[in-house]
Amino acid sequence: MLTQQAHAFVDQLAKALELIGVGIIVGGIILATVAFLRDASRKSDWRSAYPRYRSDIGRGILLGLELLVGADIISKITAPLTFESVGLLAAIVAIRTFLSFSLETEIDGCWPWQRAARDAGMSGDIESGTFHGDRGPA
Repeated sequence: MLTQQAHAFVDQLAKALELIGVGIIVGGIILATVAFLRDASRKSDWRSAYPRYRSDIGRGILLGLELLVGADIISKITAPLTFESVGLLAAIVAIRTFLSFSLETEIDGCWPWQRAARDAGMSGDIESGTFHGDRGPA
């Protein structure tokens, strides 16, 4: 009986995390759009406001995805474990992790292993490629 109550509570927690994750994605898009419109109208230069807009949207999506991955893990752990459910969880986590990695790389404008050099203000050859500052990965 106590186990069933615990499973029901954790299942509701996972659903709440999913809703919060979706809310963060939608809220992030709305806030980024408002900031974009504000910045673009002040400067009358839409092109200069666009890179920040993309980064802000990416940050909202990234944070929402992190919560959605956590909710998936919580919901799958409380469900009866089968090879099918574990495989499905692994596929979901792999896809969302790839999306998070891609978004983070797009937002930062460099590969994760190049961040330290970028933050230190270095440019030039870095281990596996050429660092191009704000232009992104080589």
